[in-house]
Amino acid sequence: MRLRIPLLAALSMLAMPLFPVVAAHADGERFALIIGNAKYPDNETPLKEPINDARDVADELKRDGFEVEVGENLRSDAMRRALDKFYGRITPGSTALIFFSGFGIQSARQSYILPVDAQIWTEADVRRDGFSLETILSEINSRGAGVKIALLDASRRNPFERRFRSFSAGLAPVIAPSGTLVMYSAALSSVVSDSGAERSLFVGELLKEIRVPDLTAEETLNRTRVGVTRASRSEQVPWISSSLAEDFAFVAGAKVAKVAKVNPKIDPKPVIPSVVPEVKPVAQPPAATESVKPVAAITQPEPAKPTEIRPIEAKPVEVKPTETSVASLAHEPTVAALNAKIAANPKDINSLYRRGQVYASKGAYSAAIKDFDETLKLNPKDVEALNNRCWTRTVVGELSGALKDCNEALRLRPRFVDALDSRGLLYLKAGKAKDAIADFDAALHINPRLTSSLYGRGLAKQRSGATAAGERDVTNAKAMDPNIAKEFAGYGVN
Repeated sequence: MRLRIPLLAALSMLAMPLFPVVAAHADGERFALIIGNAKYPDNETPLKEPINDARDVADELKRDGFEVEVGENLRSDAMRRALDKFYGRITPGSTALIFFSGFGIQSARQSYILPVDAQIWTEADVRRDGFSLETILSEINSRGAGVKIALLDASRRNPFERRFRSFSAGLAPVIAPSGTLVMYSAALSSVVSDSGAERSLFVGELLKEIRVPDLTAEETLNRTRVGVTRASRSEQVPWISSSLAEDFAFVAGAKVAKVAKVNPKIDPKPVIPSVVPEVKPVAQPPAATESVKPVAAITQPEPAKPTEIRPIEAKPVEVKPTETSVASLAHEPTVAALNAKIAANPKDINSLYRRGQVYASKGAYSAAIKDFDETLKLNPKDVEALNNRCWTRTVVGELSGALKDCNEALRLRPRFVDALDSRGLLYLKAGKAKDAIADFDAALHINPRLTSSLYGRGLAKQRSGATAAGERDVTNAKAMDPNIAKEFAGYGVN
């Protein structure tokens, strides 16, 4: 079991009397590595925010006494070289700061930042191609840095996760060494849709607060969190973790007073805690005055037994999804590369499966099903292919065939959360609300942050007559992923 991470004490505690003004952390050497990754080939278009944000943060930190290195659109090798150079500059007692804007993914309860050439198709690929934040902080700590700061604007919906999981997992809590301050642009396990703006709300608020004189770094980040929360109307609530043992200010030479301040009030919402805590399931959802978003109220009943299944008759989908033509995807780099591999070896099972995933994610459902068919001819016990074909068949309304696929996947792997989630969607589309609730319950028992199961369960509860309970699930799911309703509408479920 992992140790709990140190948390930043809530600044809304009882106000303390002012202590004498003391100098911030001694003005030793300050080093910063700034990375903005925007041009990911697997994303439909380049991200607009990371490059501008990286340049703005770099300019500000230079003014604040940091020696800054900036990397833009770094491939894996370049990113590794940049990190190695950064590690090599750190001296004992110095301050080391890393800022990253781009795509991030969590895997096995660790957060990974991604180079632009990441090739991610499975969970294992995340750990192969991504760079672990915990590893980066550990390396910085081993070089003797006194203050370690990580600022990540990477809680974005990304094009990779759909290939191997049915939800966007956001970032995970970090197990950091003592003397570390970490901030994510969004809450744990939450994602923020790309705004399409030239600069991010998170960085805009961060730079505004860094320029406020006489603040500790913790106060700067806490004010940033409050500013982002207010500006986004609580749709985006950054996460902070701190184990700093001394006062530190971003501006070199600043004098800061040790004072416990009460957070500025956000109307009509209550004061925001300094840390969005790691989610623990509770029996009932918190009252509206206890947190910005009621995202922790996810009940966890005992998982449904996968063997207790009942056949269903296919029913028409509520909305028929639009099919993307295979021809329109032929020139995409990933599809073209997979086409070449399959042409050279028609029994290349990995390429067939991966092309099926790409087709499914792009809406070429019929082509995806054919690729999963071929994959399963080569390996009938491929549970991932079974689940993917179940999900794709469900989306297009082939519910009887989809049920067989999900049942077989769960027979082979009884606690396969993705198959439980897929079968829950299937039952929801078939009008079997109670069966859908049972599968979504089972999936949430395994992964309480599975947004698709939470939202699906909410819809199923509403259809079964449990309107209030269903609305709570739907509200919680939307708080975790504002685009979840649009996603389900694309599946033919409203």
